[in-house]
Amino acid sequence: MTMRYRPLGGTGIEVSTYCLGTMMFGSEGNTDLDECTRMIHTALDAGINFIDTADAYGEDGGSERIVGTALKGRRDDVVLATKVHFAMGEQRNQSGNSRRWIVRAVEDSLRRLDTDWIDLYQIHRPDPTTDIEETLSALTDLVHQGKIRAFGCSTFPADYIAEAHATSAARGLLRFRTEQPPYSILARGIERSILPLCQRHGMGALTWSPLGWGFLTGRIRKDAPVDLTSGRAVHNPSRFDPSLPGNQRKYEVVEELVTLAAELGCTLPQLAIAFPVVHPAVSSVILGPRTPSQLDDLLAGTELELDDATLDRIDELVPPGTDLFDATWTPPSLTDPALRRRPAADRAAATAG
Repeated sequence: MTMRYRPLGGTGIEVSTYCLGTMMFGSEGNTDLDECTRMIHTALDAGINFIDTADAYGEDGGSERIVGTALKGRRDDVVLATKVHFAMGEQRNQSGNSRRWIVRAVEDSLRRLDTDWIDLYQIHRPDPTTDIEETLSALTDLVHQGKIRAFGCSTFPADYIAEAHATSAARGLLRFRTEQPPYSILARGIERSILPLCQRHGMGALTWSPLGWGFLTGRIRKDAPVDLTSGRAVHNPSRFDPSLPGNQRKYEVVEELVTLAAELGCTLPQLAIAFPVVHPAVSSVILGPRTPSQLDDLLAGTELELDDATLDRIDELVPPGTDLFDATWTPPSLTDPALRRRPAADRAAATAG
């Protein structure tokens, strides 16, 4: 097995087609620190040179600490990515995309990762309360200071990315070099705008959740009991509840994919991971294993190449650009009724009298 490498957008950095995601390392998943360290070393030995983490993964940045420990003596060989945005404390201003928080958060991440620089620093989610110029200005300064090499965004809508690029050009600031969107056989919506936008602007795309929030692990099957009180399901039970009509199509597609994987002589996770690698906009696909056996299974499928006939069958099951569930960021304009409803007295086209 020889790992392939691709350009990370226009950064000049080359990354492995698989990226080791470490969200499950620490309190959110695997609490065995030695085992997590061995998994990181296994990935590096397999040719993976790209590791993705975030300050919000694990209690008090636990995932970053694990990664920092594991990379001792091997830091120069790794393209290291982390993120900022989610709350890291109960006090005000310990979250978001403000200059105030970013400047502090990057120092905290550098300390936990035990490194002098971060190769890719990503804004984990949009922050409508912060002017994008404020965010881009802070990130540009961090590049000039040598604390980060490049910066990107994660799960941003296409219009937010376009606005950010326009702001960078107008204000003479550095721009987002990457986007990290969710992408799987079950969630193909980003094929409509996000991935084409990345191609037009020379952005690298490192995609997450290739296993469709667990649907493509092979453990969630039609007519099988579903535990909605643990694992991924506990965060969003409605996404997995088989009694809901909107979920029935997901379960049906999974059964078809299980059959397809068997015909190809691979596991369902291997098929799922191989799918996003095919798209020409994708630089790297993030693997998110919790155990060594999960990592070993995914690595065993690195040589799986999907031919046109297989991809055509997948297109028939889930047409291009189609989401069987939406894993993207939902803007406040949709979640807050006050932002889409005028005051009651101002809703008619004309006033009485």
